[in-house]
Amino acid sequence: MSGPPNNAQPKPLAGSQLAITSIALALGTFMQVLDSTIANVSLPTIAGNLGASTDQGTWVITSFAVSNGVGVPLSGWLMGRFGIVRTFVISVLLFTAASLLCGIAWSLPSLILFRVFQGAVSGPMIPGSQALLISIFPPQRRGTALGIWSITTLVAPILGPILGGYISDNIHWGWIFLINVPIGLLAAFLCWTNLASRETPARKLPIDTIGLGLLVVWVGALQLMLDLGKDADWFESTHIVILAITAVVGGIAWVIWELTEEYPIVDISLFRGRNFALGTLTLCLGYAVFFANVLLLPLWLQTNIGYTATWAGLVAAPSGLVAVFITPPTARFLARTDARYVATVAFAAFAASYFLRANFTNDASFWDFVMPLLVQGIAMGTFFVTMVTISLDGIPPHKIPSASGISNFSRIVAGSFAASLTTTIWDRREALHQSRLAETSTAYSPVFQQAMERLQHLGFSDLQAVGAMTRSLLLQAYLLASVDLFWISGWASLVAMVLVWFTRRPKPQGGAPSAAAD
Repeated sequence: MSGPPNNAQPKPLAGSQLAITSIALALGTFMQVLDSTIANVSLPTIAGNLGASTDQGTWVITSFAVSNGVGVPLSGWLMGRFGIVRTFVISVLLFTAASLLCGIAWSLPSLILFRVFQGAVSGPMIPGSQALLISIFPPQRRGTALGIWSITTLVAPILGPILGGYISDNIHWGWIFLINVPIGLLAAFLCWTNLASRETPARKLPIDTIGLGLLVVWVGALQLMLDLGKDADWFESTHIVILAITAVVGGIAWVIWELTEEYPIVDISLFRGRNFALGTLTLCLGYAVFFANVLLLPLWLQTNIGYTATWAGLVAAPSGLVAVFITPPTARFLARTDARYVATVAFAAFAASYFLRANFTNDASFWDFVMPLLVQGIAMGTFFVTMVTISLDGIPPHKIPSASGISNFSRIVAGSFAASLTTTIWDRREALHQSRLAETSTAYSPVFQQAMERLQHLGFSDLQAVGAMTRSLLLQAYLLASVDLFWISGWASLVAMVLVWFTRRPKPQGGAPSAAAD
């Protein structure tokens, strides 16, 4: 939702006020992104502590992502109705309260309920921080503002698994949410103190209740289908078929309604701009693949390789450091070059990282796992800032909050769907590889007999030897399933690299934005 342009723009901030406010806004983004990944490595611990399976535990992640995805499109309407600053600060405070509830959850259903609340109220946090960062910097330093925003979206997914792993191994999993409380209170206080005088005008705008309802229906139905389909044998289940039909019909009805509504909950007309449409599509594809791997690697390391949650998180730490060092010069470089070249580098690095992971083995060392993620750090340091630059090119200033909200909504939903699909494909590929390996590992196989003899010489009984062989076969099946997904991720990154070149060359960050996207 976006109203008429406001030509009386406040002056940019400067000095210590600019620095403090930028940090406070970054903290808001940091918390929201952190909570989308911090639970990843903690899933086995959370599920075990609450008496649930790991598959059921994935709802802790997807429930947050879906509710957040539904909440984000409301950001434009909320900011227009109550003002950007007020909406952002209230969102941060509600998110902090929700984090407290998640930290004291007593069962898996209660945790999922609080995560739904946490995701829903956090909708305005990312688009709000992005819009406010752009507004407090002078136009010629817009690249710096986007660079700061990008760093927070990069560091949080890396620190999330590390913090989540350490807290789960050494303290209590509840603290992965409770650490948000002091950060949220500080960020809300600083933002209100420094930005209250810059509040945007509030306008009485009607809310598109039908559009919001349809959005909740089709997104919720699609996510439920993806989450429950694996255990319900997909379209062999009547419930899954009903959810699929609901998602398709609801999605079509939602698009038709939004295109004809005077005050749509999502301004789909923005997709008429080539850069916004293709930029958002490419952003979703790249982020979906990235988020799927952020979920898959720690899960595989813990359940099959024997890593603790802490060490699984530390595997990804170096890539975050690389991204932090690369992002600032990338933001400055974008002021004088074609962002599509930098985006190409990002997707090439993503592809190289995933293809390198396709060479993993079950006896790979810690550094064998780290090296591909160092290459991923190059991609992370260039991916977000370039895709935001391309997507927002040509968007009028008064529509940036709405465009940012739609872009983030699409990205979050894509990541949530990718998480559900990844676990499903991983288990299915594992079952396929296990059946194929079992066909060549019968008691009459020479290789099987030689392995049994070696184990018996080491003191294993017949039953223990068979158990060890079965365990080895299972580990190999999961390895092959992981490798399959790494190959798919690599090729998907190359497809995204091609899509970038169908966009129009964006104007340099220092230039004035064009009036409209063509």
